[in-house]
Amino acid sequence: MATNYFLAKSEPSVYPFSQLVADKRTRWDGVRNFEARNNLRAMKLDDVVLFYHSNEGKEIVGLCKVVKTAYADPTAEEGDWSAVDLAPIKPLKTAVTLATIKADPELGEMLLVKRSRISVVPVTAAEFRRVMALGQTKL
Repeated sequence: MATNYFLAKSEPSVYPFSQLVADKRTRWDGVRNFEARNNLRAMKLDDVVLFYHSNEGKEIVGLCKVVKTAYADPTAEEGDWSAVDLAPIKPLKTAVTLATIKADPELGEMLLVKRSRISVVPVTAAEFRRVMALGQTKL
């Protein structure tokens, strides 16, 4: 089965990539946007997720993978919301900043840029490969 790629955002003051590495696994919950929720629901086991530090830093800093597919978000008091579980793979050797992404002609259509308010977005295989090259990292 083909691997799909996604990008998930977290403010580093709330939950940085280093915390995911320390925790070894986390529940990705609290998403309250229908488009982002549907993206969580599209994730399959072992799909690869780019970990993006939003607001402070504004950069892709690491890789993680889906270790439990979508289930009812236990933090939701009402509504039909989902969560997934993620585990770290590794940090990027070089963080890839939003400025770098915006300036790169191969990444101009990336949903991180086009749908900037959405906290979980799919990433194409070509975009993923380009981010990995910019981050000087191999999966």
